[in-house]
Amino acid sequence: MNLLRRRWPRLRTGLRHLPRPRTLRARLTAGLVVLLAVSCAAVGVAAVVELNGFLTGRLDQQLQQSGPSFPQSLEHGKYKPSDRDGDEHGDTRRQASGTFGARLLKGRITNAALIPANDDPDLTVGLTAHDRALLAGVPVDGRGHTVHLRSIGAYRLMAWTGLDGDVLMTGLPLEPVRATVHRLELVAAAVFGLALAVAGVAGAFWVRWSLRPLSRVAATATRVSELPLASGEVALPPRAPETDPRGEVGQVATAFNRMLGHVEDALTKRHASEERLRTFAADASHELRTPVASVRGHAELALLHPGPVPPEVTRALDRIAAESSRMGEMVDDLLLLARLDAGRPLEREPVDLTHLILDAVTDARAAGPDHRWTLDLPEDPVTVPGDTHRLQQVLANLLANARLHTPAGTKVTVLLEQEDGAALLRVHDDGPGIPKDIQPGVFERFTRAEHRRRQDATGAGAGLGLSIVAAVVEAHGGTVTLESAPGSTTFTVRLAAGRDT
Repeated sequence: MNLLRRRWPRLRTGLRHLPRPRTLRARLTAGLVVLLAVSCAAVGVAAVVELNGFLTGRLDQQLQQSGPSFPQSLEHGKYKPSDRDGDEHGDTRRQASGTFGARLLKGRITNAALIPANDDPDLTVGLTAHDRALLAGVPVDGRGHTVHLRSIGAYRLMAWTGLDGDVLMTGLPLEPVRATVHRLELVAAAVFGLALAVAGVAGAFWVRWSLRPLSRVAATATRVSELPLASGEVALPPRAPETDPRGEVGQVATAFNRMLGHVEDALTKRHASEERLRTFAADASHELRTPVASVRGHAELALLHPGPVPPEVTRALDRIAAESSRMGEMVDDLLLLARLDAGRPLEREPVDLTHLILDAVTDARAAGPDHRWTLDLPEDPVTVPGDTHRLQQVLANLLANARLHTPAGTKVTVLLEQEDGAALLRVHDDGPGIPKDIQPGVFERFTRAEHRRRQDATGAGAGLGLSIVAAVVEAHGGTVTLESAPGSTTFTVRLAAGRDT
């Protein structure tokens, strides 16, 4: 018990590291096999214990029938080997081979003999001191006791009190009993092992067949999880086949199909709402372009009036012209996003990114002379299939973002390279970086930082520049990512590269 307590922590740690079944099918199969193994072990142990008790009881009956006749014959040397053939001492001729007899007087063994398995006349047996002590400790109660003697093995002994105050002891070997029990153990282990193997294989097939409806539900759920549910029209896969609703698997399939129905209704309503919103944004943007242009035109016309105009009126007209121009750009951006959301195709022609970058950086230098603008371009031109005007807008928005949201003196680097059949465009600056709480939604519409990276920046946009970048790049089948930390901000645009022209 103490040894078990000392080793229990190590044993428990070893059990924790044993491989455990992951799937429900494996767990059910393993549980079935474990339960069957426990049942087989219980039956085997019960059979072995019962057989051992039965055979040991038969030995006790034989000892009771033979009585102390054999050890009595040892007194005064009366027993001779020929007595086994039936002479005048016929009371010992029925003794089985291997029968042990001993006579004890005052706790000391005076005579001890063992009937051999053949006609060997030598009946003496050499007992060790340990064996003599064990024999002296056998209770004299006429009942069987198991004693392990080093000289002759395990014996079932029975002791009686003799007429001369001595102790007469008879014993039969336990080896035949143990051999029979061991054979039963081997047979039981073989039969139960085969039964466990057959039950494991059959149970695995049975569990797999029983869980087929659940596997279909899982397959349907997997197909649904692979669908893009964030936007657009979504066609859900066929429902999972339903089985008997009275069973657990049937109830799961029914509930899952009902949930898919609710999800499909919600997606349909969401798509209809998105379509209405896109239509509204496109219509509103289109309708606002004319009045905004009209307001800007009237403001510019008033500024051209030759007569005297009060300074206050002039400033007001300047502000009207500037804000109407800004509003016009915002309307154009909204209209562009609405068209891209509607999936309108863009032009597909070879675009020289190198030429676009050179023009965009030249414009950025003119707009932001207090920044340091550098280029890192390959020797050969890089072309991609796409819309020249929209890709030029992507470059302009990225450079404007770096110019407006970084302080004066910031170094902005534009890099272009080809990698694995794709064109990689990177816009890097060493400014203060984008706050972490804004980075996840930086490409969403109307996303603006409460504290701009450049504290003295003016002319703040509406937060549509980066959303236009993401929408245009996605329409070209590319991706745009952001990596930002204090002192390093990089926007990376990946586009499918075309052949050089």
